Amino acid sequence: MVTPQVIVLNGGSSSGKSGIVRCLQAVLPDPWLALGTDTFVEAMPAAMRASDDGIEFAPDGQVVVGPEFRTLEAAWIEGVAAMARAGARVIVDEVFLGGAYSQQRWLKALDGLPVLWVGVRCEAAVAAGREVARGDRTIGMAASQAESVHRDVTYDLEVDTTHTESMECARAVAAHIG
Repeated sequence: MVTPQVIVLNGGSSSGKSGIVRCLQAVLPDPWLALGTDTFVEAMPAAMRASDDGIEFAPDGQVVVGPEFRTLEAAWIEGVAAMARAGARVIVDEVFLGGAYSQQRWLKALDGLPVLWVGVRCEAAVAAGREVARGDRTIGMAASQAESVHRDVTYDLEVDTTHTESMECARAVAAHIG
């Protein structure tokens, strides 16, 4: 078994990815950096978080991204890959809005690196309940992304947080680390 340099967790909003990431950092023996789509969006200028060129969160929970967002996102993905190539172990907390197309962009950037691809699933109704409880998400994102982010995506492992705690999911992922 080849030890991954990168672990990519893909799942919809409020599916439990961030909790799994924190648990992975606690259970894995080596230090792993946690980087994700939320980190990337927070790093963008505030004006891009509500513009046609950046990213917009529609009232129904749909996420629309523009050309400037895509340009910055491509640089972000390449930067994460460069950190891994420089020796950092990286856990990526991602939402593949474009399903398989989104994974292809990561596959290209991470080419040559050992990667563990993990699908994080959660029933739409449960994720929607978490979304409301969090209070920091656009209502509707969790339900709209629960299945679409997994469309035609290939994984090494899938976990389901609907009835499974983050730590148990993290241990399942850790068991795949050589």
